[in-house]
Amino acid sequence: MNPPCGRCNKPVYPTEKINCLDKYWHKGCFSCEMCKMALSMTTYKGFEKKPYCSMHYPKTSFTIVADTPENLRLKQQSMLNSQALYKEDFEKNKGKGFSVVADTPEMQRVKKTQDQISNVKYHEEFEKSRIRSDAPPPENRQDYEPQPPNPERFSQPVVKTRLAAVAPPSGERRYQAVYSYVAADADEVSLQEGDLLSDVERIDEGWMFGCNQRTGQRGMLPANYVRPV
Repeated sequence: MNPPCGRCNKPVYPTEKINCLDKYWHKGCFSCEMCKMALSMTTYKGFEKKPYCSMHYPKTSFTIVADTPENLRLKQQSMLNSQALYKEDFEKNKGKGFSVVADTPEMQRVKKTQDQISNVKYHEEFEKSRIRSDAPPPENRQDYEPQPPNPERFSQPVVKTRLAAVAPPSGERRYQAVYSYVAADADEVSLQEGDLLSDVERIDEGWMFGCNQRTGQRGMLPANYVRPV
């Protein structure tokens, strides 16, 4: 039985048969799919088992790689090589105490946020420490021993002493804080720059006893943190 033609599907007889592109063609039917120009075995170009002339041959912008056994073997070999390289890098960096992190846009954003938080915390700590950064250190109080109270000095009632802290008698010298100071012990007075002090008495070369008019607290304070006014 004669096979059908690849173009007209009519039987193809041996005298006019052309065997090409896995099909049988009449000599007159073996022509370009686009312009119908007659082709021969030396002038045709096949695409998807259809004949084309050189002018109308489809030009593809990509190459289709078939999943042949050889290509599958190469793909598997590439994956094994990648895993081997990854394990090798992991073993090299395992004892160095750090992990390799890809520099992705998300990691860059996280790093920038952490830098901003660090800067904010640094400035907060700097502002807190600046209160005493320019102040001289107070004198050492380890050698100081509190003296017993003088009955004649504290013979007045407590109420009169508190009134004197608000309105000191005429002739008493006031002192003003030139630096801020945070009390280190319970018997000390905290100061802020500009605070006025009354009832100030010098204990020794480095320390005084007085009352902070802003807070009403009475206690020890460093002598080099205040000046007379």
